[in-house]
Amino acid sequence: MSRPDRLALLAARVAEAAAHAPALARRLDEAGLRPEELAVPGSLDRLPVLTKDDLMLMQQADPPFAGFLAGPISDVAHVFVSPGPIFEPVLAEDTGGMGMDRMFSAAGIGPDDVALNTWSYHLVPAGLLFDRGLRATGASVIPSGPGQTELQLTLIDALKVSVFVGSSVYFETVADAYARAQGSTAGRWSLKHAFVVGEPGKNWPHRRATLEAAHGVRVHTGYGTADLGLVGYDISGSGGYTVNPDRLVQICDPLTGVALKTGEIGQVVVSTLARGWPMIRFGTGDLAAALETGADGFVTRLGPVSGRVGSGVKVREIFIYPHHLARLSLELSGETEARARITREGSRDVITLELTGPRLPEDAVIAAFRRLTRLGVDHLHWIKRFTVSTPLQDDRQR
Repeated sequence: MSRPDRLALLAARVAEAAAHAPALARRLDEAGLRPEELAVPGSLDRLPVLTKDDLMLMQQADPPFAGFLAGPISDVAHVFVSPGPIFEPVLAEDTGGMGMDRMFSAAGIGPDDVALNTWSYHLVPAGLLFDRGLRATGASVIPSGPGQTELQLTLIDALKVSVFVGSSVYFETVADAYARAQGSTAGRWSLKHAFVVGEPGKNWPHRRATLEAAHGVRVHTGYGTADLGLVGYDISGSGGYTVNPDRLVQICDPLTGVALKTGEIGQVVVSTLARGWPMIRFGTGDLAAALETGADGFVTRLGPVSGRVGSGVKVREIFIYPHHLARLSLELSGETEARARITREGSRDVITLELTGPRLPEDAVIAAFRRLTRLGVDHLHWIKRFTVSTPLQDDRQR
C-alpha cells in the first residue's frame, strides 16, 4: 500500500473513530489537528505520543476504556485485561487475531496443519489472538494453554501436531521432556514449526539456531502488544521483524516524540489502521531501531528490542508496574514495604521479591503478588533495609 493510500486510510479511520471516541477527538483537538489532515505526510508527527502509562492512568480516571472505544460495546467480541489493569477490547469483525494471521501465513501454515497453542486463554489476549490467527489460515487448533507438560506430549503424538505456539522457554521445556521420553525429538515427533512470540533477548539468533538444529523445526518469532496486536514477525531468521503493513511504525525520541532516522535507537511508536480501538501514535515503551524504512517514512523492517522506557517492566510477556509493589505493600500491612528484582537464569526471567517489616506467611505474600500481577514469585526474602531506591529493578542483561 503506497503512502497516499495508507495515510488516506489512516485519515478515514481516525475521522470515523473520533466521531465516537471522545478521548481521540480530544487528542486531535489539543494538537490542533483535523482527521483529514492526517492524509498529509508529516502531519501525524504533530500528535503527541500516547504511552502505555498514560492509557492506564486515563482508564483509571475514566473506566473502562477512557473514551477510546470507537463504537458500541455490542461491536466488541472480547475484552482482555492486562495487569495494570488495562482493558483491551477486540471487535467481533476481527477474524485474523489482530494481524496474527499474517505471521502464520508467511510461514506457510494452512489447512493441513494442527497447532498446539500453549498460550493462556485467561484474561490476557495471547491465547485467543493466536487462535484466531491460526484459524484464519485454516489450521486446526488445540487450545491447550500452558502447563501439564506430560499431557502436551501426549497431544503432540496423538494428534500429529505440526505447529507449536508458546514462549521460547516453554518450547524448550516441552522439547526436552519429549527427548527424555522418546530418546530425541528431531526425526521422531511431528512438529515442523515453533512460533515463540515475544522479545527473546540479544542471544536469540544463537538460541534459535540451536533449537532448530536440536529439534528439527523451523523457529519463528514475532513482536506485538496487547493494545496493537501483531506489529512485526520474523520467519525462521529472515533478519529483523517484517512490519505488519496495517501498522504505521515509527522510531521516536522517547522524550520529544520526534521521529528518528534509520539505525537510530528510540521508542517504537505505532498507529493502527484497524477500526474500533484507535491506538494512534501509541508508544509501546520498547526501544529498537529501524533496519529499513519505506518511501512513506514508516518502518518496514524493525530491529530487536534493546530496552525499555516508562515505568513498566515486561516479565514473561506480562508487565509489572511500580504501583503493583505499592499495592502489595498496602495489602500486606501498613508496616510492610516491597521491592522486586528481575534477573535472568539461562533463558528464564526470575522474580525475587524483597520485603521489610514484620514477617508474614510466605504463601499469603506470594498469592497477593500473583493476584496483582498474575506472575509467580521465584524467591522471597525478608530483609532489614533495601539496597535499591526503586521498587522495581530490572537486572537482566539483554
